Amino acid sequence: MEKKVRAHAVIAGRVQGVFFRLETYRAAERHSVFGWVRNKRDGNVEAVFEGDEKNVLSVLEWCKQGPPIAKVANVNVEWEDYTGEFNGFEITY
Repeated sequence: MEKKVRAHAVIAGRVQGVFFRLETYRAAERHSVFGWVRNKRDGNVEAVFEGDEKNVLSVLEWCKQGPPIAKVANVNVEWEDYTGEFNGFEITY
């Protein structure tokens, strides 16, 4: 049984207006990771990812690159207790 984890990430750089949320959604769906992603007022993108540890790590690794026109400067991750509260992944506002 794979360990279940929860990661709270803030992605900084040129990450708004570059389809970051949509592509994060697609990456999460591909890896069966649940949670949400949203733009922040400060220009960063914030996300919560829950799922099997290896899948969450794969999505976080994807976030370091982002979509082709993004320029990711930093991905700050805080590990939190897994809750299992999500039944899918969504883009929130």
